[in-house]
Amino acid sequence: MTEILSVKELAGRIPDGACIALPSDYSGCAMAVVRELMRRPVRDLHTVSVPQAGFQVDMLIGAGCVARVEAAAVTLGEHGIAPRFTAAIKAGEIEMWDSTCPALLAGLQAGEKGVPFMPLRGIIGSDLLNVRPDWKVIDNPLAETGVRDPVVVLPAIRPDVALFHALKADRNGNVWVGVQRELMTMAHAARQALVTVERIEDTDFLSDPALAAGTLPGLYVTAIAEAPNGAWPVGLDNAYRPDGKALAAYAAAAMTAEGFTRWMREEAQEAAV
Repeated sequence: MTEILSVKELAGRIPDGACIALPSDYSGCAMAVVRELMRRPVRDLHTVSVPQAGFQVDMLIGAGCVARVEAAAVTLGEHGIAPRFTAAIKAGEIEMWDSTCPALLAGLQAGEKGVPFMPLRGIIGSDLLNVRPDWKVIDNPLAETGVRDPVVVLPAIRPDVALFHALKADRNGNVWVGVQRELMTMAHAARQALVTVERIEDTDFLSDPALAAGTLPGLYVTAIAEAPNGAWPVGLDNAYRPDGKALAAYAAAAMTAEGFTRWMREEAQEAAV
């Protein structure tokens, strides 16, 4: 049975050193939980971005919560570079596992299927093979005799936790994710899925043909927490737009360590009100 917890209790399920899958800014970020993790603070996270990292990862890095980032890109989009990520990389404070969008999704697909690896062709010829010794190039065992057909095999990604925010859950713990299918892949691959939602409805999404196809069954959801406006300030599709003013303010403040510390202090003061 899917547990119903508070946001703080949900954050408490994420231990130091966890490998945690996090969606892109546009897919549903559990920012209420991220803020709890920063306040605690959690330490030595390995963040797996699905497939690129944005504000939540940059904030966690600034708060000293992250040891390793695995991502196809780290960016604040129209708000520029990810300043705390950039500073941490330059200072050698975190480890970076460069990847690509297809590679990350392929690794998670291997994880959800319970197989040790997934083959992918497009990386051959890329410099990424020089910095990812865990990615192997093998000969296609099904190739025609005498034909050399190299293919890259990517190890399965099995995060300890998949963490995201969605519009709604039902009384059975089923979570509606709509078209954001990568959230389903994350949850299938992870050992546990922790989800915040705008609301919990007294219904069954899986019995509604209009909702069932976009619903992650509660079988894959460890716990949920109701968190209205829980994706703020990055926004949530079908609910509210990103808060451009708040995001710009963060991007400006986080350009320096002192500015980030000041931003963190102001965040804590607002949370206490």
